[in-house]
Amino acid sequence: MFKEFKNFAIKGNVIDMAVGIVIGTAFGKIVSSFVSDIIMPPIGVLTGGVDFSNLSIILKKATEETQVVTLNYGTFINTALDFIIIALAIFLVIKQINRFNKKEEAKPSKPSEEILLLREIRDSLNKK
Repeated sequence: MFKEFKNFAIKGNVIDMAVGIVIGTAFGKIVSSFVSDIIMPPIGVLTGGVDFSNLSIILKKATEETQVVTLNYGTFINTALDFIIIALAIFLVIKQINRFNKKEEAKPSKPSEEILLLREIRDSLNKK
């Protein structure tokens, strides 16, 4: 059983997945910092510093025995806006990466010597 587990754990897919998770976590931190430190300050200036996190509806008032029960829809609005901004930022980054990849793919590669030789043979046969 230990040998089977060792073979499973050392397989390339498991290691690749672990590396992907670690890099994904680090990239998530970069994206979160980009949104909160770069994108949100100008948006805050444009909107006048509007903060929805304090918006809520009181479902049950606090008593001596229980705490207040609230529906925090403002926090949900903030989270949804963060998601939209993060999704837009990721979309723009991926769009630029794809644009650069297309330019690299669009460059025609020089045909190999065999292809050139075969073309010469074809052209000479067509002339006869």
